[in-house]
Amino acid sequence: MAPQLDIARSNPNAPSLDGQETGGTEAARPRRINMVGLTREQLADELKALGLPEKQIRMRVNQLWNGIYNRGLKNFEGITSLSKELRAQLNERYEIARPEVVEELVSVDGTRKWLMRLAPEKPGQPGPEIETVYIPEEGRGTLCISSQVGCTLTCTFCHTGTQKLVRNLTPGEIVGQLLVARDSLNEWPESADQPRIRNSDDRMVTNIVMMGMGEPLYNFENVRDALNIVSDGEGLQLSKRRITLSTSGVVPEIPRAGEEIGCMLAISLHAPNDEVRDKLVPLNRKYPIAELLDACRQYPGLRNAQRITFEYVMLKDVNDSVEDAKALVRLLKGIPAKINLIPFNPWPGSPYECSDWGQIEKFADVVNRAGYASPVRTPRGRDIMAACGQLKSESVKRRASERLKAKQAEEA
Repeated sequence: MAPQLDIARSNPNAPSLDGQETGGTEAARPRRINMVGLTREQLADELKALGLPEKQIRMRVNQLWNGIYNRGLKNFEGITSLSKELRAQLNERYEIARPEVVEELVSVDGTRKWLMRLAPEKPGQPGPEIETVYIPEEGRGTLCISSQVGCTLTCTFCHTGTQKLVRNLTPGEIVGQLLVARDSLNEWPESADQPRIRNSDDRMVTNIVMMGMGEPLYNFENVRDALNIVSDGEGLQLSKRRITLSTSGVVPEIPRAGEEIGCMLAISLHAPNDEVRDKLVPLNRKYPIAELLDACRQYPGLRNAQRITFEYVMLKDVNDSVEDAKALVRLLKGIPAKINLIPFNPWPGSPYECSDWGQIEKFADVVNRAGYASPVRTPRGRDIMAACGQLKSESVKRRASERLKAKQAEEA
């Protein structure tokens, strides 16, 4: 048991060893380790632990990488470049697992939302749940990915903020959301003979935004490892220019994100001054706007061709006046930026209303005349609670425990 315990502690995708399989007098054993989300270096370490010769490690890692991320395989049997003996060894100790899809909803506008259940913390109990959203548009398809179960930031306009933080997602659970989307959208190559290199014109998911449940920079290492896997040119092949990480303003981690991840950056700003932002985004009390914007100015790679997106939810009589728009323009002066105006998406019990459309247009006009691109985001998936700010794993659905009981009753 000792070697397995050591591996589980060092492996970010290893489930709790509390989860055990028993059958009669069979000795309890730990669950298999998920290879989805392991870095190339971690895969190499696992293969070394299996006793593979050093000269084979790099080749075998490439074969596993191709099978998992280029071909979308769900088990080792399909990786026929590996010997039967090695496949059997891998199957005994490892798995290629995605989160379980509990429910898939499709909006009238084509938006899809998946409710996914993660591995349980303890045997016999349902695992925690997350939501992932796919937004199809002309010429692109954006996948909104979660980084945590719940959230700790309690932004007052956000439905997810009303749910307590349960835990961080592992790299495998973050990458797994993209694998589930590609499964559902039938986006994998049909055979091993198809070309590995694919461009954005022949794929459904062209862009990823880390804007789902949770604050990505409070789960930095796992998000970093996951996005580096997603952008790997020999696997999932999404350019870092097509990956956007959104943060509410965890100032110390912003420069680090530019250096270690290097993707596009979005800031959930939502107010032109500290007084309003303190109420909307409580994190602002720890990292006020001046510190946040200073970190933005120092973001590695920042230039006109790689602007920071500032997200601004339009709340009636809160932050939507013409004076607020002028203050916002002054605030962002000198930062290569795009301002994304987001009509507020209501949720049960929300204390805010969406700004009137005429007021949104006045606000946008001020920002546009100042030289900033300021698209107004079209609300998508409102009918299935999939729009910006509406994600919550327990929203308008039975609790996981209730569904589990119902499933057990059906199987009895």
